[in-house]
Order: sequence, then C-alpha cells, then structure tokens
Amino acid sequence: MCGIAGEIRFDGSFADTSAVDRMVSVLAPRGPDGSGVLARGPVAFGHRRLRIIDLSENAAQPMTDPALGLTVVFNGCIYNYPELRAELVAKGYSFFSHGDTEVILKAFHCWGEACVERFHGMFAFAIHERESGAVTVARDRFGIKPFYYSRKGARLRFASSLPAILAAGDVDGDIDKAALHNYMSFHAVVPPPRTILKGVRKLPPATIRRYEADGSEREHRYWQPAYLRRPEDAGLTREDWRDRVLEALRLAVRRRMVADVPVGVLLSGGVDSSVIVGLLAEEGQHDLKTFSIGFEEANGEKGDEFVYSDLIARHYGTDHHKIFVPGSELMENLPGTIKAQSEPMVSYDNIGFYLLSREVSKHIKVVQSGQGADEVFGGYHWYPPLGNSNDVVGDYAKVFFDRPHATLSTQLGAEWMPEADESLELVAAHLMMPDAATPVDRALRLDSQIMLVDDPVKRVDNMTMAWGLEARVPFLDHELVELAATIPPEFKLADGGKGVLKDAARQVIPHEVIDRKKGYFPVPQLKYIEGPFLDMVKDTLTSSAATSRGLFRPEWLDKLFAAPSEHITPLRGSELWQAALLEMWLQAHQI
Repeated sequence: MCGIAGEIRFDGSFADTSAVDRMVSVLAPRGPDGSGVLARGPVAFGHRRLRIIDLSENAAQPMTDPALGLTVVFNGCIYNYPELRAELVAKGYSFFSHGDTEVILKAFHCWGEACVERFHGMFAFAIHERESGAVTVARDRFGIKPFYYSRKGARLRFASSLPAILAAGDVDGDIDKAALHNYMSFHAVVPPPRTILKGVRKLPPATIRRYEADGSEREHRYWQPAYLRRPEDAGLTREDWRDRVLEALRLAVRRRMVADVPVGVLLSGGVDSSVIVGLLAEEGQHDLKTFSIGFEEANGEKGDEFVYSDLIARHYGTDHHKIFVPGSELMENLPGTIKAQSEPMVSYDNIGFYLLSREVSKHIKVVQSGQGADEVFGGYHWYPPLGNSNDVVGDYAKVFFDRPHATLSTQLGAEWMPEADESLELVAAHLMMPDAATPVDRALRLDSQIMLVDDPVKRVDNMTMAWGLEARVPFLDHELVELAATIPPEFKLADGGKGVLKDAARQVIPHEVIDRKKGYFPVPQLKYIEGPFLDMVKDTLTSSAATSRGLFRPEWLDKLFAAPSEHITPLRGSELWQAALLEMWLQAHQI
C-alpha cells in the first residue's frame, strides 16, 4: 500500500521530475515509510512506501529490473504473490526481493498484459518498457486502488490522488458539468473516466491501458462477470448456496491475512465486519485488534452501535478499542477529512473512517473491512422494490437518485445545468447492458461495478490512507463476487436482504448480530445540521468564493438554511450537507 505518481512525455523531451516530486510530496500520508523518484528521459516515476510485505529496502520503489528492461510503480497488494512467484521461479525467473512488487514485474514480462487476470488483490500500477518506451497502466477489478491522470498535449501525468495531480500544476480546474450532475443526482457518485474537474480523469476499474512512446494508446476491460444463472446450478438449494458462500468467504479472508505485520479489523458491529472477525478467529489469529467508533446523538438518533461491536469483541476475546467522538472533535476534524478526499464525497461515513483510521494507525498498519457486502449480496433497501419491476431504469432512479433532472434545474445555477439528463442516461446505459437476468441483477451489477467504486471503496481508501493505513476488503474478492453474481436474487433478498450471507454468517457468529436491524456509520450531527454546524455550512455557501462560483441558486440555499432537517434525500442524506461539502472541498483544494 503506497502512493504512486509519474509523468510521461510523448514529444521526446525530458519528464519534469520537479512536478513528480510535488505529486509525491502530496502522497506522503499514503506512504510514510519511504519515497523515491526515478527518471529515464521522457518517463519519470515517483513512489511513497508503506511497508507491509518485505520490509527491506530490496522492495523499495520505483523498482527496476535491468535484465528485463522494466520499471514499475505499484500501489496495493497481490495476495497470491507467493504462488505466482513459485510459478515464475519454475519458469526460470530469479528474484532479488521477497515482496509482491517484483512479482508484478516478472509476471508482466512472462505473461504480458494478461498478467492482471492472474492477480488476486487490489492494485494500480504503471510499468515502463526500456526498449519500446511504452508505459502500461492497470487498475484492479473493483477500483479499490485509485488511478488519476491528466493529459495535456504531449504530456501525461498520473497519481494515486486528484490533489496530487493538482500539485503538479497546469491543470484545467473548471468544473465538469456532467460530473456535477452525477454528484447532485447519483448520490455523489461520479463514474470514470470523469471527475468533478475537467482536467483530471480516472482509469476505470478492471482496465489495462498501454501508451506507446508516440502517445497513441489502447485499452481493454479484462473482467466483467455475468449476472446470469448457470444451468449446472439449477438444483442448488438455499443451504447449498450458503455452503458455497461460506467456503468462498473463508478463502477471501485467508488470502487477506498475507502480511509481514499484524492485521486488524474495523468492527462496526454489523454482520459484515463481525463475520470477518469470526473467520479470522477460525483461522487461528490470536490477540486480534478490533476497532469501533461512535458519535454524539442528534435529533433523537443514536450515534453509535457499540452494543453489537462489544458483543463480538467479547465473544472472540479481541483486543478491542472503542473511540467516542464528541461534537467538538467532529467539528475540529472536518477540515482534515475534507482535505483527505480525492473527490468530494457526501457520505457522513467519511468523518467516521477518518477518525477511526487515525486511531487504528497508532496500533497497526493493516485492517480488514466489510465494504462491498451490501452491493454483492443485496443488502440495501432499494433492491426488493425492483423484484417485479417493468422499468428498472425509472424504478432504480426513484429509490436511489437524490433528485430528478427537473428538480435539479431549480437548484443549480443556470450556467451549471446541462441540457441532457446526464445521470439517468449513464445509469440507463449500464443497467440495460446484456448478461444480467433480472432487474435486481441489473441493479446489483450497477452498484457493484459503478456505485461501489466511487462511494464506499473510494471512501475507505481515502480515509485510511490519510493515516498510512492499509484496508483490505474480502467481500470484493473477485472469485467470491463471481459466485455471488450467479446466485438467484431471491436468496440474496431473503430475510430483509443479504439472506444467503446471513445464512453463512450463522455458521460462524452469534445470531444477535445477524438478527438486528441493519445499521451504518451513524453521524447524526451531519444529517440534522444545527447550531455551529449550520453556521459553518452557511458561512461556506455564502462566502465570496461560493457566490462568485454560483453553483447553487440562492433561493434554494435559503430554504435549506431555514429548515435543514426538512430537506433529506431518499437515501436519508442532507441536501444542505451535499451542497456545502462540494463547496468546502473546492475551497480546501483552492479550486
């Protein structure tokens, strides 16, 4: 787990190492254990290191293999690297390090671009070929590891965060109107290749792209599971699916134990994180460190779920750490949370993960976390209504979108409102792609391949890496997801959602955690904005920077200021917080 950056020139001139230095400096929190920049003519790579596997300097990056003529910068973890290394040794390759970075180099040399299909893990990398001058970049199947880039003329820059790209300079900072529409309608999800800024883009997940020395490029998507029923599975019972899921989840958790440092768990007290704790205990992990967080209540809404995380911690005898955040500390840490976001993310969970990660990083460097279970196994409330849908696009928009296009036109400033319904068109195109059997399958595919990438997954990466903490997500093991995609939706939607996962969990953890009401990271003070929080967002949205930008109509903002708690989106988010967060992010990054 690290931060990567680089510049590639396609006109024969030297890469700007000072620009790469600036990007690497911004990425320092992602990799507090070391840094390096390596330049060869038109290509310069930079890296910040977090030591997790092979703690020696032999695994430092940028890493070059002179014999193969390859240089790599890599962010992530390849969980099956020991098996791949053994396979490569059998083919005659020799190694000078003991980590996964060098395995990527050798695998690329041996299998070419197809190497990514062999990787189990999370990754974003760039490989430079000395002889051809080409650079190949790739991103893991779920975009767990970020890859931002900016191309201008004969120059390409890339980095693990959008703010790092900005630090390099000479970036078009104008707001992308289509991305703004996504942010305001698609619950702050801005799918690739867009970001909120015109001048910065991101590589889609499950994509490998090759840049030739002359600047020409080609790419392909190397993974996209079908959400279809397989004939050979026709006779499987609910119990059969339970056993298959449990077996696959055990393997996913076991894979993510690989490290040369201890591995802990972010324990919310829900089914997802609790079953990870239970499976780690089954694997014989002793003195497991677990961490939970809670906030002050507001408007009668409780701000913690300690009763359930305490139950799991006691049951498995973990070394448990509870963090309670008073309102004053919440306010104090909001600027740091917002600055840590590569893109504006409206979820209240951000501050929770930010402060939780700060505490966790004092004890360990690696955690497992439960993100992805709802999108993979059907845990959200908007899936059951789609069961009998005859209009999956319209019905999905009703339950997920923050507002329809017509309403948005009364809230955005006229110059910022696109003519087309950008978000609905994007969602419709994805929902109606082939290889999904039912409306629920279509929604699960959309959420696991689009929404998940640029909401929960990005949130966890940004907030953990702000404190040099690596988060691993076993529910996004691609073999587990491939299995889940074939499960009939009725088994997923059973028991109020995630039925088949709950069936598997009953074999591992206490039923009290499974039979509880679905929870989340509650931060009620940011949902029911009042007092100093209202003063803060009002000051932000009426500042000279905000008014000169003119993103939002003043009459709409006045309604929000007058009664914040009366303007809640279908996904239970605050409209006022959504508007304020975007403006605070823009100001935090001096855009």
